[in-house]
Amino acid sequence: MSPRPPRAAKPIPFPAVHRDIRHDSAPLHVAGTARYVDDMPDAAGLLHVALGQSEKAHARILSIDLSTVRAYPGVVAVLTAADIPGMNDVGPVVPDDPIFAENLVEYVGQCLFAVAAETRHAARAAARLAKVEYEELPAIISIADARAADSHILPPKRVERGDPDGALASAPHSLSGTLAMGGQDHFYLEGQISMATPGEDGDMHILCSTQHPSEVQHLVARALGRPDHNVVVEVRRMGGGFGGKETQASLFAACAALVADRTGRPAKLRLDRDDDMVMTGKRHDFEVAYKAGFDDAGRILALDITLESRCGMSTDLSGAINDRAIFHADNCYFLPNVRITSYRYKTHTVSNTAFRGFGGPQGMLAIEGVVDDIAQHLGLDPLAVRRVNFYGGPGRDVTPFGMKVEDFIADSLFDRLEASSHYQARRTAIAAFNAASPVLKRGIACTPVKFGISFTTSFLNQAGALVHVYTDGSVLLNHGGTEMGQGLYTKVSQVVADVFGIGLDRVRISATRTDKVPNTSATAASAGADLNGMASFNAARTIRDRLAVFQAARWGVAPGDLSFANGFVTAGDKAISFEDLTRQAYLARVSLSATGFYATPKIDVDKETLIGRPFYYFAYGAAVSEVVIDTLTGETKLLGVDILHDCGTSLNPVLDRGQVEGAYIQGMGWLTMEELVFDAAGRLRTHAPSTYKIPGCGDVPDHFKVDLINQPNREETIHRSKAVGEPPFMLAISAYHAIKHAVAASGGTGAVKLDAPATPERVLVAVRARRGLMP
Repeated sequence: MSPRPPRAAKPIPFPAVHRDIRHDSAPLHVAGTARYVDDMPDAAGLLHVALGQSEKAHARILSIDLSTVRAYPGVVAVLTAADIPGMNDVGPVVPDDPIFAENLVEYVGQCLFAVAAETRHAARAAARLAKVEYEELPAIISIADARAADSHILPPKRVERGDPDGALASAPHSLSGTLAMGGQDHFYLEGQISMATPGEDGDMHILCSTQHPSEVQHLVARALGRPDHNVVVEVRRMGGGFGGKETQASLFAACAALVADRTGRPAKLRLDRDDDMVMTGKRHDFEVAYKAGFDDAGRILALDITLESRCGMSTDLSGAINDRAIFHADNCYFLPNVRITSYRYKTHTVSNTAFRGFGGPQGMLAIEGVVDDIAQHLGLDPLAVRRVNFYGGPGRDVTPFGMKVEDFIADSLFDRLEASSHYQARRTAIAAFNAASPVLKRGIACTPVKFGISFTTSFLNQAGALVHVYTDGSVLLNHGGTEMGQGLYTKVSQVVADVFGIGLDRVRISATRTDKVPNTSATAASAGADLNGMASFNAARTIRDRLAVFQAARWGVAPGDLSFANGFVTAGDKAISFEDLTRQAYLARVSLSATGFYATPKIDVDKETLIGRPFYYFAYGAAVSEVVIDTLTGETKLLGVDILHDCGTSLNPVLDRGQVEGAYIQGMGWLTMEELVFDAAGRLRTHAPSTYKIPGCGDVPDHFKVDLINQPNREETIHRSKAVGEPPFMLAISAYHAIKHAVAASGGTGAVKLDAPATPERVLVAVRARRGLMP
């Protein structure tokens, strides 16, 4: 077979930013030629790795007999904690997450040992042959168990302002309530996978599906007992991450690297879907309790709200996730007298971890539940109650954690969306429909989003980049961000192309590697384009400035007189192609390579009290969702969605719209159908697509309208754009509240009690409760 000719780059004219440009990997995805870790050709001598797992949630290990594992045909090596030359831990913040359990197991599925064999089948079959004797200990599985046992992974935190107790006592109306919300599995298409290749003198190269290559590098080096410079982690693309590959890839990378180091052979570890779901953390499930005081219009005068989360067996990122839940427990609403208390519970379940929104969805769902309950209690349209509680001018523009809200636009978004979605006319039509329909009931809801952009762990708000310009005028770009399908590589390439005034086809981005750009932050917190775009801009601008100085001297003009556009550099009537300029600059010994760095400004928050400015800016959005429910079965169907979202001046509107659409559907899955079930023994019973339901094509409504507002960010972000990865996830809260509206139409008065996800079973229970049919 003759080799396929290289694909010619399709010219993309200048300027590139603010244009609808397809994802750089889109043609490769369609052709099936986009390479992921498991698509790489097997190296000579490749070993396949599988992991032995605990069958108990909480137990002492009395003995492990691995003789039958070692004797299985094809097995080359079996590694336990005793075989780790460095530190037996992959905890990203606190060293409390062992690679291999030694004397104690604390969740079902915890890693006990690694098996390396000539084939994947042999490794997986052998891993199941271990004989382990346990002494079982009491297991804490649920939030209720942890509350009763006073089991905390981290100390509680509290943010308080004003006099919530006094204001509650004097409020014209008061209400209390509870809400439970479940976790969520990331269900990325590409599961956890790493391939480690040993080099000379202790070097290790790791291909890994991770959002945080630098963290994988540091933790693998720590496990190997070597300096960071011995380990190189490379990521070209992931088949989805959603936060599930921010910290949790490190365990599997470490196991592959330990095998490669011990045997001197390349090693690959790829989890199957069941093992992936059992062994990896989820979105934190929360339970919420509140007391609210309010006036006749539904304006909140006092709020005392408690957030309790299940963190799992180790700390992971639970501290920052629960902090962000506190930061978003106000959403778009000014709370004059407020107390927000956060409990972070230790349980004997897999450590929960980052997930799109990172605690923000849980905090927002909590406050939206309060506002909705107030509206139902007063018999008002929830939209009106939301509007009356919005942040406003002086005196109503400071968050509970002390940050001034200077960029508030949720009110204008609401006005525009209410009109464009015909919300009031639809609400009237829905009331008429419900009055005439005994079985099917419709509901509609409009909810806002105010989402803070920046890592709440302040030192993570930094990024680096490396840019090379070659003598033919082509550009190679590398930065610390990772591509997981969101289009980050495309956006940052657009930024660099515009700095040089060349077409996007002249810029190529290379795989993220820790030996190109060091000490990078995770691609998370929606900050990928903000951080890496600005770092790459700074690197490219350094080279452009050198070129400008060089050419200005040749022409006898000031460097500021030069313009880089449409593939040429011009000054008055003088012009030179970018390609000719780079060639001549090289001959004149002008450096055509530069690094760039960016640190987010204005970030200052006390990590203990949580008071300060944790965010650079806020991204806003609003959504109207309409649903229908069957009161006989509890089945729900999403009928229509209207979204107005704030991306600032979008770098790439078509990619941003795709992010909004995908985030909404994923959020809708969390709130309506994705249910994680652990049994009393701590075993995850929903560990495969057969038992864990995610949204499919049929769950997307025919009417799905997404509009972006074109309003520049007031802060100096890259091209005045705004982050878009996480904020639209919370737009799906409108679907959950539309279901509550439909349930309310089935009978009864007052607030609707409906936990999330709003599965058919829960909806049916809620309907029967409204009709007085429950015991």
